[in-house]
Amino acid sequence: MSSTGRVGRPKASSKETLAEAACELFLEQGFEATSIADITSRAGVSRSSFFNYFASKSDILWAGLDERLATLESRFADEGATDPSSDVRATVIALGADFAPDSLALAIVNATAMGLGVEFEREASFRRTRIARAVADRLVREGADRLHAEVAGAAWGGAVLAAIEAWAHDGAGVTSLERFLSRAADAAASVAIQPPGAVRQLRVVVRAPDFDDALAFYRDVVGMPQSEAYEADGGARVAILDAGRATLELSNPAQVEFIDRVETDGAASDRIRLALEVDDAASAADRLAAGGAGVEASVRQTPWRSLNARLRGPAGLQLTLFQELGPQE
Repeated sequence: MSSTGRVGRPKASSKETLAEAACELFLEQGFEATSIADITSRAGVSRSSFFNYFASKSDILWAGLDERLATLESRFADEGATDPSSDVRATVIALGADFAPDSLALAIVNATAMGLGVEFEREASFRRTRIARAVADRLVREGADRLHAEVAGAAWGGAVLAAIEAWAHDGAGVTSLERFLSRAADAAASVAIQPPGAVRQLRVVVRAPDFDDALAFYRDVVGMPQSEAYEADGGARVAILDAGRATLELSNPAQVEFIDRVETDGAASDRIRLALEVDDAASAADRLAAGGAGVEASVRQTPWRSLNARLRGPAGLQLTLFQELGPQE
């Protein structure tokens, strides 16, 4: 009777079989103590078969991501995109499309048990650098100076690895990696390079007769940290508060009327209204109301899956607080 090999293992070698065997061994005896021979023996394949798929033990953990990084590098190498910043963001987020939990996610969560330590950080650093180089080269080709492109590249490299780690610890497979990459992209985009002449910052300038009251409300109650402040002759004062990422939303009259019906049962909004994204709209609305804001509409869920509340703050500013709920499970 011929042997069929290890029970439960397919006769033919595959990346999945080797990866499963390697992760079992890393958990049982640690990364350093596990040899390639141990892995091939557990998987029931030859040493030469191992090297058909992986160059080293570390590659077992990183192979899935590396395939996607190769696609990212290939796309960035193409010329002709009109908006490099948008292209970088879209390409980075696309890394997470249909990315199923694999050996890397398992290793991140069990790094201590697997004894990965310095080895894992070294390999992660290599991928950060790989992403950073691809992004920087892409931006330089579109006219960015090398210094700013390198800084932006480093931010994107860090964002991708941070998103993957957060996704793994959150329970890879529970939430899509794309969602974590999108959140990380918001942070990285703050140092993205824009085309020459592009707007660098959106700043809303407000006349505030009761300056101290307005400053205390928006800085201390709303939670916008003060980044700059100046005084001049005649009692002139200005404070610049950090409100995170800035966007400009343009809506036609029909859209404004639709938003008003959803958000306030039809009460008309001002021509210019500030919308502030928060983590918890209900508690934020309560906090602002306690701090002196008038409530124009209590928290309610919108058709586009956000929780919105409308208030009137100091200096006459109409505020919408919104909490993104994300895709419906």
